[in-house]
Amino acid sequence: MEPQLGVLLGLMLVVSSSAQSCTCETNKWTVCTQDASGNCSCKLVGSDHTVNCSTLTSKCLLMKTERTSVEEKFFLEHHGGLPDDGIYNPDCEDSGVFKARQCDQAGTCWCVNTAGVRRTEKGDRNLSCDELIRTSWVDIELKHKETSYGFEACDVADALTHLLENRYKLQPKYIAAVKYDSPFIQIHLKQSDFEQCDVDIADVAYYLEKDIRDDSIFHSDSPLHVYVNGDALDIENIRVYYVDEKPPVFCMTHLTSGVTAVVTAVTLPVAVTGLVILMWQRSRKYRKNEIQKMDE
Repeated sequence: MEPQLGVLLGLMLVVSSSAQSCTCETNKWTVCTQDASGNCSCKLVGSDHTVNCSTLTSKCLLMKTERTSVEEKFFLEHHGGLPDDGIYNPDCEDSGVFKARQCDQAGTCWCVNTAGVRRTEKGDRNLSCDELIRTSWVDIELKHKETSYGFEACDVADALTHLLENRYKLQPKYIAAVKYDSPFIQIHLKQSDFEQCDVDIADVAYYLEKDIRDDSIFHSDSPLHVYVNGDALDIENIRVYYVDEKPPVFCMTHLTSGVTAVVTAVTLPVAVTGLVILMWQRSRKYRKNEIQKMDE
């Protein structure tokens, strides 16, 4: 009897181990199943879209899953309606990228870039968005908590480059620069020669932002940890700027000061050197105050 019990316990451990291994490390918003051959297949919660767990899931699909699976259910059950917070339920192509035109339930439509950021005036469903404009440049500004020890700029750059390449699967050729001026870090990502098999820099920025805001998209067993020569680099704030390949289509007289700031950071069609100088001046002003999230 005891040998049979031992065999049964062994089988239970094998099954338990197999079930635990069938998870999507790069996306917690998935339901995974394992077939008889041990192959693991994961789909987004609430849809039939299969996820490639060896890389990042697109920002569009993540926004759609988070909105429809969690927020809508909560607000409909507890408040009888949806929040009016500017966060929309996006339409995605089969490949996972944003559709060029986005619309809300009221029939108001607008055009977006590959980061899902609005780049035109709003209109009705007759609005035409001829193409999806690429966000070819993403600038990320980080701020870390005060420490009793100092970091060398080259060591911080090495640590964050390693993080981008390993945790976020980003090809090193897309990391233009990592600059450090304690306690601020600037990461410049450029992706004008984007290839379909590569991770999109807009997706990297979204994953990183969620990590820093303690709402990680990764599996719960993979929290964000950054170390510089063995010392923890505890990042507490993040600001993301998007720059498109083409300028936006806005009537500037209708924009509020807040929206104007977003447009300035997102799509100024100026020379690269001029934009870097502008953003550097803006970032130095922000250092006098606590960095807050720039809503898309």
